[in-house]
Amino acid sequence: MQIQTRSLPVLIPLLWAGVSVAQDGLPTAATRRVDTVNTVLGTQTIGIKYTFTDQTGLVETAERIREMGSTLLKFSLGRRMTETYGLPPREDIRSLTELASKEPSVKKVLDMPFAFYHMWVYPFANSDSSWKDGLSEKERKETYDEVRALAAYLLRTYRGTGKTFFFGHWEGDWCLHPDYDRKRDPAPEAIQGMIDWLNVRQAAIEDAKREAQAEDVNVYQYTEANLVQKGLQGGACLVSRVLPFTKVDYVSYSCYDTINPHKGDTRKALQEALDYIESKLPPKPEIRGKRVFIGEYGFPLEMTKTQEVQDLYSRDVCRAALEWGCPFALYWELYCNEKKDGKHRGFWLIDDKNQKQRFYYTLQRYYENMGRFVEAFKKEHGRVPTDAEIRKKALEIL
Repeated sequence: MQIQTRSLPVLIPLLWAGVSVAQDGLPTAATRRVDTVNTVLGTQTIGIKYTFTDQTGLVETAERIREMGSTLLKFSLGRRMTETYGLPPREDIRSLTELASKEPSVKKVLDMPFAFYHMWVYPFANSDSSWKDGLSEKERKETYDEVRALAAYLLRTYRGTGKTFFFGHWEGDWCLHPDYDRKRDPAPEAIQGMIDWLNVRQAAIEDAKREAQAEDVNVYQYTEANLVQKGLQGGACLVSRVLPFTKVDYVSYSCYDTINPHKGDTRKALQEALDYIESKLPPKPEIRGKRVFIGEYGFPLEMTKTQEVQDLYSRDVCRAALEWGCPFALYWELYCNEKKDGKHRGFWLIDDKNQKQRFYYTLQRYYENMGRFVEAFKKEHGRVPTDAEIRKKALEIL
């Protein structure tokens, strides 16, 4: 994946030129350049069920993800953030741009030194899947206006920082399939509605980028599939019926329908699924490298029974993603978001007793080792490693 700008530390002062600075002449949190070397593996914080501090759930988890060593944050951005992260309700916030610029917790995490942000972006103007009965002209305009305004705000605010923002959504196949029933086929109007919705969002992002002409900051769009095995078997799903007719930049795969360790070789099955997605993704020569990534993978403790097995299965997915060339592989998630019969299912890196799990330490050591590798490589070669060099070292570490 080569979407990021990589610069040596000695060049950083040059990148601050022309960027707004605080009164003391130093860059602000929003304009300070971040480390943009992509080490692929990350995690996310969405729908969490517990916290341990008096901070909002969004800020607490973002800080802990940074503390672990990650330069990537995935979270949800939309009108449901009060219930998702415990943010106080705000009557004066009625759009995505107002949420990003006015809500203190959101602004704080956007200003943190993350290089990559993956966000479920849902405009305030209409429901999350209003396109299911076809995208009306009103919905089309509302979606375009709100997504374009958010993209323009981020491009303007974070120019010169090296940050990259990905606008996406939750598992699209569940939105397409009636009653979350994978055995039923999506309705034709839902298929066309989703195609139109994604293309409108893409047009909004591209128009904002064209107008802003902002340097060293970027915004992309991704769609997320989750019933890829259905497509591989000839069925109707997002990848087979929607993706070929879109202009999206990237595809996220929430890969639970493939990563079943009890059904054979997970790595082989996952890479076959990734090949299939890639075969349906229209080309974009301006983006180098692979454009399909793992947006969700995870193994709840209720299934693995032990942290050791959970760690083993998770490493397997990481290796498969790195070998294939995924630009990202994102573990679900930092704190658990699901309960069953009153008990947390165990989708976590840190449990509800504030205990860090084995895979947490695997990722933490991975970030430490990758950091040392990058610094040593820069010292020896006068540049940061390429994506291929990073992947080779990452596989050695895992």
